[in-house]
Amino acid sequence: MYRSHNCGELRASDITKKVTLAGWVQKSRDKGFMIWIDLRDRYGITQLIFDEERTSKGMMQQAQKLGREFVVQVEGEVIERASKNPNILTGDIEILVSKLEILNTAKLPPFTIEDETDGGEELRMQYRYLDIRRNPVKDNLIFRHKVTQEVRNYLSKNDFIEVETPYLIKSTPEGARDFVVPSRMNEGQFYALPQSPQTFKQLLMVGGMDKYFQIVKCFRDEDLRADRQPEFTQIDCEMAFVEQEDILNTFEGLTRHLIKEIHGVEIADFPRMTFDEAMKRYGNDKPDIRFGMEFGELNGIAQHKDFNVFNSAELVVGIAVPGGNSYSRKDIDKLIDWVKRPQVGALGMVYVRCNDDGTYKSSVDKFYDQDDLAKWAEATNAKAGDLICVLSGNTNKVRAQLSALRMELAEQLGLRKSNEFAPLWVIDFPLLEWDEDTQRYHAMHHPFTSPKPGQIELLDTNPGAVKANAYDLVLNGNEIGGGSIRIHDKETQSLMFDHLGFTKEEAKAQFGFLMNAFEFGAPPHGGIAFGLDRLVAILGGQETIRDFIAFPKNNSGRDVMIDAPAPIDDDQLKELSLKLNLKS
Repeated sequence: MYRSHNCGELRASDITKKVTLAGWVQKSRDKGFMIWIDLRDRYGITQLIFDEERTSKGMMQQAQKLGREFVVQVEGEVIERASKNPNILTGDIEILVSKLEILNTAKLPPFTIEDETDGGEELRMQYRYLDIRRNPVKDNLIFRHKVTQEVRNYLSKNDFIEVETPYLIKSTPEGARDFVVPSRMNEGQFYALPQSPQTFKQLLMVGGMDKYFQIVKCFRDEDLRADRQPEFTQIDCEMAFVEQEDILNTFEGLTRHLIKEIHGVEIADFPRMTFDEAMKRYGNDKPDIRFGMEFGELNGIAQHKDFNVFNSAELVVGIAVPGGNSYSRKDIDKLIDWVKRPQVGALGMVYVRCNDDGTYKSSVDKFYDQDDLAKWAEATNAKAGDLICVLSGNTNKVRAQLSALRMELAEQLGLRKSNEFAPLWVIDFPLLEWDEDTQRYHAMHHPFTSPKPGQIELLDTNPGAVKANAYDLVLNGNEIGGGSIRIHDKETQSLMFDHLGFTKEEAKAQFGFLMNAFEFGAPPHGGIAFGLDRLVAILGGQETIRDFIAFPKNNSGRDVMIDAPAPIDDDQLKELSLKLNLKS
């Protein structure tokens, strides 16, 4: 038996017990006549004590040789600690060691295994197995487990059945790029790793499973960000004989359950907002509604003077920054420089100070009088002491630019509190979006999304106006889930493929299996998928997913720990009937 107790469970009530512990040496303190060792495992830290009066000379010498991260086993007696440590749960006791065995030695770690470490992110990713020993990462992984278990508990209690679907599937041109896998037994042919189990979960509904879920790995070969990985985990769900309202109610319940169980917070409201409304009020389809700063459109009250910057703009829009009139001119210049960055792309920013005496001072006083600026304040809900920030230009671009500024200001002002949770359903997305590069429409979600009832006829006359029977669940300005009611009959699905530019032959070759299934009694069905990595990060008070994944990739999609991706040898290439063309 390597241990009778773990390093986090012994208390004052255990004094006089004979125990066996095992773990890693966190640190040691050697006073010559007395040595203290902090022994760590997943559960906590227990202090060990060796002293020359009660410990043999040989064991004292052995204890002096212990280095950081040595793996050891000790036997001894639980005694009262002379100098108690209120910061750890075992701080009232220590172990007077009677036997010490070194199970494994350790090299000096490349960074300190402490909550506050001196290791940079790339170094810690290279030695991720050491990083996991640190409490912040270890606790994040335990937190992820807790969230995952609560998801399974909730869905299982609501009659969902967990079903595994294949990882080796067929590549399709729609959506993001696939990771492809060559088939040795089928020369020149390839599997793809799934971006989603979408068609399989629909086939499960045809199969009569009624309520399905799966916590599943998915893969997308796309550019990376802090909240995106080439492989990610979804909570994938589908239900039969449902309408949109059934889906929304079910997964409001899941979200309420998670926030209540994890944080003890009761969520009363899940407001709903159309896509068009979200874009108009917040400039994006996943708005953070924990704070105000809603957009005020100013075209009708700003395009009547000789200020050509506004007169030539498709949209003039502003936000009111609470307390922003306290900003110095230097502070405002920094904001202007911020929106001019290539990542944001604005050409400039107009501002208006809302003075305490009810007057206004703007950067365009040459063109606009006090009555004009008062109307701007009314449109943006600006109060005395606020600052109005105004951008103008192409509607879609300027909304994205002002949305980015709104989020930056909220961050600076401390308005995005991680212990506050504001969920929101965004509904009525466009079914299709126009792609300038290919000069054709693409499915905004995927080609299996159903149009809103009564709108299918618009596909022939005004396809851009058709709304999707789709919905996204947003939490604190992040999309945590998205789904739709699906098409469940062959005729409508065939019509959708026609409008997406598929020939009959292409549609049959890529999705014939699904179309055939629809001819055998497919029920009305719909579903949703949550991004587990992002959901866990937000519930954990962060928005970067990497620290909630055991072995993440870096921003280049590399695993720097195992050095992957990596070349394969010529024999493997030959076996797979592949040739590697490298340009010199």
